[in-house]
Amino acid sequence: MKSLFPEISGQDINNISILALAQVGDAVYELMTRTMLCLSQPTAKKLHKARVALVNAAAQSRAASVLMPLFSPEEAAVFRRGRNAEPGNIPSASTREEYMAATGLEAVWGYLYLSGQTERLSELFEVLHEKSS
Repeated sequence: MKSLFPEISGQDINNISILALAQVGDAVYELMTRTMLCLSQPTAKKLHKARVALVNAAAQSRAASVLMPLFSPEEAAVFRRGRNAEPGNIPSASTREEYMAATGLEAVWGYLYLSGQTERLSELFEVLHEKSS
């Protein structure tokens, strides 16, 4: 069985569709958010409410705005590819711009995770946590 925590080379990552990177990134972003919230939310109901407030297109779009100036050139390129991808359906709870920025952020999260850059993920996530505290 292959590792669930792969370190995929740059060339191999470029062969993964940007929307697939965003799918992985969405899961990683949500897991990181749930983990952070578990430390401060004593009940499942409060955890769920707090998570819903942080893991949605509008919140992720705001997060992308905070992080964009900090992105490396590679991260910025992945973000742009994700933001410019055609996702299909856009949820009615968000604007197209919010959804596209959220997709870009998720693509960066997927890129960093799959390339084994977990310290960078933690660094960026910490910036967001500090900004929201």
